[in-house]
Amino acid sequence: MADYLTDAFIRLRQRLKRVSGRILPDADGAEDILQDSFVRLWRRQYPLQSEKEAEALLTRTVRNASLNERRRTRSVPLERDYADDSPDTQEKERAFAQMKEKIQAELTDTQRYILEEKEYGGRTLEEIAAELGMKPAAVRMQLSRARKTLRDALKDDR
Repeated sequence: MADYLTDAFIRLRQRLKRVSGRILPDADGAEDILQDSFVRLWRRQYPLQSEKEAEALLTRTVRNASLNERRRTRSVPLERDYADDSPDTQEKERAFAQMKEKIQAELTDTQRYILEEKEYGGRTLEEIAAELGMKPAAVRMQLSRARKTLRDALKDDR
């Protein structure tokens, strides 16, 4: 069990670090996520049947842990005085908050990840497909479905 995990981790260490490094701005943070992810998985002793299964588990865990760390460390103002904002700025803030809620509520984890990486990460469909182990056409389809879902959800609100 742990042998598959350890072998996959050793073999994929640099690739996993790049996955985390694309998400996090800090190389040390990426290394920390990589090590924490491995230790967490190793302690749980997942019943892995192959090194390929261990590779998928490691990649998914490192990616998700990196995304969680990025979300956790984003600077968010603790208090905001909206009275000083113009009505236009307030409306944009509300629209942005509404869109974030729709993304969380309506999209699958895969669709959220693809949308975020494509639109905000500036990555190509081919890069995303390679990371997720999918074909570019499948990633394009997921992105298209995510956008349609969001359009439909926003239309329903009007």
